[in-house]
Amino acid sequence: MHRVLIFSLSVLLFSSVFSQGKKVRAKVTKGDTIVLGYLNPVYITENWNPRRKKRYTRKYLKLIRDVKKAYPYAKLVGAKLKLYEDELAAIEKKRGKRKFLDKVEKELREEYEGDLRRLTITQGIILIKLVDRETGDTSYELVKQFRGSFSAFFWQSIARLFGHNLKLNYDAMGDDYLIEEVVQLIEKGKI
Repeated sequence: MHRVLIFSLSVLLFSSVFSQGKKVRAKVTKGDTIVLGYLNPVYITENWNPRRKKRYTRKYLKLIRDVKKAYPYAKLVGAKLKLYEDELAAIEKKRGKRKFLDKVEKELREEYEGDLRRLTITQGIILIKLVDRETGDTSYELVKQFRGSFSAFFWQSIARLFGHNLKLNYDAMGDDYLIEEVVQLIEKGKI
């Protein structure tokens, strides 16, 4: 029974190979013929369509560059926010909270302002969206929470003058699916 099955499989294999007109290497071992074949390597990138035109490829590579630049700052915002929320909860007086926030703002400006000013407009927009992804709150909500309604309104107005919006929500399944794909690749260490 086994011999019949093996024979029929080998006939199918050889007939399919020979019907395509390809040369096949084989090795005879203990009276059995073993077909030697080599598979071409297959490279798989997640959700990458090789038929994309050059223009879309350039846009995708630019998006990768921009997300790689903005994502560490978004992670930093998420981590710092958790730290500051715990410390703010421990402060009871409103004046103490204001002093603490002023001190934190000064430290953050000294450390990161230069780097953040060097972000491009696109990287800034991506950063706003990634902050929402990391914290669950839009940038507008965070400014309102920590600096007050007037500051949030002021910075939203400035952002709107330049064509931006601090109230942008992150939509991983919708408009921002490519950003999410790049973030996932970064987190997996593939980029």
